[in-house]
Amino acid sequence: MVTTTPSLPSEKKRSQTNPFLKFFSKIPWTWVITFVYLAFLLILPIAAMLTKAASEPFESFWKTATSPLALSSYEITFVTAFAAAAINGVFGTLIAWVIVRYDFFGKRFLEAVVDLPFALPTAVAGLTLATVYSEKGWIGSLFAPLGLKIAFTRLGVWIAMMFISLPFIVRTVQPVLIELEKEVEEAAWSLGASKLQTFIQVILPPLTPAILTGVALGFSRAVGEYGSTVIIASNTPFKDLITPILIFQRLEQYDYVGATVIGVVMLGISFVSLLAINLLQAWSKRYG
Repeated sequence: MVTTTPSLPSEKKRSQTNPFLKFFSKIPWTWVITFVYLAFLLILPIAAMLTKAASEPFESFWKTATSPLALSSYEITFVTAFAAAAINGVFGTLIAWVIVRYDFFGKRFLEAVVDLPFALPTAVAGLTLATVYSEKGWIGSLFAPLGLKIAFTRLGVWIAMMFISLPFIVRTVQPVLIELEKEVEEAAWSLGASKLQTFIQVILPPLTPAILTGVALGFSRAVGEYGSTVIIASNTPFKDLITPILIFQRLEQYDYVGATVIGVVMLGISFVSLLAINLLQAWSKRYG
C-alpha cells in the first residue's frame, strides 16, 4: 500500500501568497545589511537617548536645557566651532591648492602633517597645544608681552578646534582640485581674464560644494571634540566651558538625565546646522 504525503507549498508559492514574505523577498540583501548596521550603530543609541530625555517632565527638561550655564556652553561650542570651520574653509582650500598644483621638496611631509590630527590621540593633541600656546610656550610667549593669553582661554579652544578639523577640509577639496582641467583655466586666460577672475568665475564654482562639505565635516568634528579642548581650556563656566565638557561634568555628578537632556539639545542643534549646510550645498550644485 502506497501512501502519499500531501505536498507542502514551495517557498516561492508561500512568498507569493504571503504579502509580507513577498515584500521582504524583493529587498536586496545589501539594503538589509546596511539597515541592520545603521540600526545598531546609530538609530538605536540615538533612540535610547531620546527615550531617556523624553522620560523627564517637560518643565524639568526645559529648565535643564535652557539654564544659563547650558545656554553659555551652546554659544561657546557652536560659535567657536563655526569660526574654526570657516577659517579652515579658507586656509584648507589654500593648502589643498598648494599640494595639488605645485611640486616641491617636502611635499610628502606636508601631506603627512595635514593628516596628523587623524592619527594623533586628541588628549596628546591637547597637551601639545597647551604646551606650545601657554605663556611660556614657543608661540604663547610671543603674545604674552602683548597681554594676549591663548592657552586656557576660549581662544585656545578655537585653536584646538581648528587643529582637529583642518584635515576634513583639505582632504575633501583635494580630489575635486585634481579633477579640474587646467585647459579651462588656460582658455579663460586666452580670453583676457585675469588670474583672480579665473579663480572666482571658473575654479571656485565647482569647488564650492566640496568646500561646503569640508566645512560641514569640520564643524561636526569640532562640535563634538572633547579630548584636546578639555586640556587647553580652563573649563570655566561662562568663559570657555563647551557643551561636551559640561555633559561629562554632569555625568561625574551622576546627573544622567541632565547630561542626556543637554546631549539631546546639542544633537538637535547639530542636526539643524548640518541640514542647513547640506541645503546650501545642494543649492550651490544646482545654481552655482
